[in-house]
Amino acid sequence: MIRIIVSVILAISCMKGLIAQASESACYYTPADSIRIVTLLDEASRQSRTTDFPLFFARKFMGTPYVAHTLEVLDGEERLIVNTRQLDCTTLVENVTALTLCAYRSLYTFRDYLNTLMSLRYRQGKLDGYTSRLHYFTDWILDNTQKQLVDEIHQPVPPFTALQTLHVNYMSSHPQSYKALRQHAAFVDVIRQQEDSLTGRVFRYIPKSALYNPSQALRLAVHDGDIIAITCDKPGLDIAHLGFAVWRDNGLHLLNASQLHKKVVEEPMNLYDYLQKHSSFTGIRIVRIRK
Repeated sequence: MIRIIVSVILAISCMKGLIAQASESACYYTPADSIRIVTLLDEASRQSRTTDFPLFFARKFMGTPYVAHTLEVLDGEERLIVNTRQLDCTTLVENVTALTLCAYRSLYTFRDYLNTLMSLRYRQGKLDGYTSRLHYFTDWILDNTQKQLVDEIHQPVPPFTALQTLHVNYMSSHPQSYKALRQHAAFVDVIRQQEDSLTGRVFRYIPKSALYNPSQALRLAVHDGDIIAITCDKPGLDIAHLGFAVWRDNGLHLLNASQLHKKVVEEPMNLYDYLQKHSSFTGIRIVRIRK
């Protein structure tokens, strides 16, 4: 309770706006966001160490409204935005991952959460403008693997029988779709260089056909609470959607911030049926948060 009160006082004193960070960057959030984060961390501190923390936290966000582009609300300099009241698929994954890493490491203050979120969201953990944000999820995986925060699972084969060869250029090809790129044409060249560094890389994934009749190998390869990154063949993109793995009796399901349902849900249909409804979805890559 004392931990919550101290963090709430910090939030209210800063109110809605900017605070100095240890990294000399800045953060933008509301008191409601900080209170929610600290309350969740306080709950986590009282859980068994065997708790599945990714699902523990992800389920706390069930029913939260889906809103796209919540990181693009500010003009001017890039800020570490915290918004737990509205989520898209990426910010759900980032919030849950940051909370989970805090719980694994017994870090329970709001500042701990802010520093962890910044480490996840930005290249080498350093906020240095819009182009330092890890916009492509493959880039997010690679950078956070290097920081020893997550691991991508590639084995066994099967079920990881398919290969994804990247050719990413969506952002630089559609700058009009991104507020910062419309406002700062110079950013496009930087983004294009980042895309070029990813293009040609090859990753193993589980094809969606392998999800029809879940094998023992699939159940061993994908754990409850793993991050599911849905691969696609849409030109210029690597990953189409994100969520968390939930095993049920009838197979694998996706806990996600759903544009269709307009909120965070555990999809009622299994993942095989879900992927069949999207012709551009080809399968899934699996990322596990490090303990």
